[in-house]
Amino acid sequence: MGKPPFALPSKGARESYNNSYTQTAAPLSKTQTAAKGLFGLIFWIWGFWNLGPGSGVQLPMSDSANSTMSYLRLGSTGVRVSPLCLGMMTYGSKKWREWVLEEDESRPLVRRAVEAGINFFDTADMYSRGESEVVTGKLLREFQPRREELVIATKVFNPMSDGPNDRGLSRKHIMASIDASLKRLGVDYVDVYQIHRFDPQTSIEETCEALSDVVKAGKALYLGASSMYAWQFLKMLNFQREKGLARFVTMQNHYNLVYREEEREMIPLCLDQQVGCIPWSPLARGFLTGSRKRGDGKSETTRARTDDFAHGMYYRDSDFDIVDRVTEIAAQREVKPAQVALAWILSKPAVSAPIVGASKPYQLEDAIGALSLKLTEDEIQRLEAPYEPHPILGHSY
Repeated sequence: MGKPPFALPSKGARESYNNSYTQTAAPLSKTQTAAKGLFGLIFWIWGFWNLGPGSGVQLPMSDSANSTMSYLRLGSTGVRVSPLCLGMMTYGSKKWREWVLEEDESRPLVRRAVEAGINFFDTADMYSRGESEVVTGKLLREFQPRREELVIATKVFNPMSDGPNDRGLSRKHIMASIDASLKRLGVDYVDVYQIHRFDPQTSIEETCEALSDVVKAGKALYLGASSMYAWQFLKMLNFQREKGLARFVTMQNHYNLVYREEEREMIPLCLDQQVGCIPWSPLARGFLTGSRKRGDGKSETTRARTDDFAHGMYYRDSDFDIVDRVTEIAAQREVKPAQVALAWILSKPAVSAPIVGASKPYQLEDAIGALSLKLTEDEIQRLEAPYEPHPILGHSY
């Protein structure tokens, strides 16, 4: 399966279709420039007077002197997001997972992400049993108090307790969960409210109507879905369209160089329905960084040693062959293997923003650096050639 089993439009074609994904500003006239400068001075004086020295006024990310980030449309919506989404599962409580960073350890990473211009952040109620949402909300308020500059996504589905109704996608659980998530995040609304998986125990009618009511209530601006079968996703999309309900605008699917089964059905569906893909595990839980070894597949990192989930998905011989190609191209281009793997997924037409995790500063810097790396068609073909089909990984019935 070196090539996808269907013809994908080029990334350039998608960007043209989406009215130029990269947002650029028209040059200002001298009068406009002077007016903007005067207004900025007045606004700064107002902020200094009301907030005091050291508080300052937070500028929009697009105006930040430290940010050279370009912003893209999220699927077919009008909202613009950074081409990287910071996954917040890494931040929360070590009581949940040994490799999770506590609040103080998380602070410099979230700060750097905001400074770099990343405005898209993804969490879930079940990460650290809610503590990830708490840390996410607290740190984002600390480093970017302008709520309108942030795009915050969270998810619902997984069990939050032993209670029989504290799980799934019933109306009861959805309504309770959105309120609980908003409270933990400390916000009035989330930008994207996602279903973490498909719930076979609840009718799609009940789930879709409840989600649409969440949007109508102003508690979420958009809806998203995550890993499921394409036929399940299409049934939900069709019901939403037929009933005039709020529709899913994103699909958070499992997609990376060593797992490309999504190219068979889900990604063509998302392209057809103009749904933006925000893939989870774009580095295959660190496997594509080249840090894993053939044989036991383990490395020196705490997460690699304790991540049984990853060991159940990757580590085939053909997977290691792909990693070898990644490291070869990285050496030739004098970049990191992670940057090559991210550059590959960023080149794919359905992808709005991959979700990247970072527990160390260099991991975040590598991800940001990948935005300027453009692979050639020959390099892409070399990376894809060793791929062999996999069973469905990351979701089930």
